This record gives sequence, structure tokens and C-alpha cells, in this order.
Amino acid sequence: MALYYKSILVAVDGSKEAAWAFKKAIEIAKRNDAKLVMTHIIDLRTFATVEAYDRTISERANQFATELMENYKQQAREAGITNVSYEIDYGSPKVKIAKDVAKKYNADLIICGATGMNAMERFFIGSVSEHITRYASCDVLVVRTDQDN
Repeated sequence: MALYYKSILVAVDGSKEAAWAFKKAIEIAKRNDAKLVMTHIIDLRTFATVEAYDRTISERANQFATELMENYKQQAREAGITNVSYEIDYGSPKVKIAKDVAKKYNADLIICGATGMNAMERFFIGSVSEHITRYASCDVLVVRTDQDN
């Protein structure tokens, strides 16, 4: 295994923890001259009951994700990352990040926040970061904020 990373995948969801993960990803990508791929997975199960009454909820989730990713992409470029891209997908973040997106981009490092926005899912079936750590086939860095201690 190499001592540097070539393809870094960072999972972002709009949370403060994900913002910290993104900042760390930028610094690691710069040190390693690595490609930076950002991903946001829209978990439509979260909207299942609401969507029956409000059909625009998934459209708004997609718009939020696109604006978030474009903002992060701009920040990465301003920080000096030249090879930066993103992917917005639908499904379970736990499964998609560790198994699908990481493989698609040949990620050798996944960076994610210790906690994210979906507290209810974490309560019932475990955290996204825990699942990524368990099932990813590459290194995983779980980033904590000062409040996590």
C-alpha cells in the first residue's frame, strides 16, 4: 500500500461535521496532490411520508445538494485543488458511499464527519460513518469537531 493518496472521496451533507471533513479533505488532497471527489447522497427514505403531501421535496433536496456541492467545489478550487469533482446520488448514504461511489472513483481514502444530519437514522440503525468504516475497502478518516469530544 502506498503512503500517499491519489483519489480522496469526502462525504458531505450540509452539517457542521461534514464541513470540517471537507476542510481536512482539502488539506490532505493538497499535501498528496490528489484528486478530490465530493459526494452527497440524498436519502429519499427520509422523505417518504412527507412526499405523499409535498411532491417538491425531492426537487428541493436536489437543489440544496447541487448548491452545496457547487459551493464546495468553488472553495476547493480557491484552495488550489485543480482536480475536483462531485457526485450527487440517491439511496442509502451508508451503502452508496462505501460500496458504490468509492469504487466508481477508485478512492483510496474516504473522509466523513463523525456525525451528520440524520440523527434519527443513527439512533435506530447506526451511523453512516460507522458503516463506512466497517464496509469500505480503503482507508477511512472520521473527522470530529471540537464539540464531539
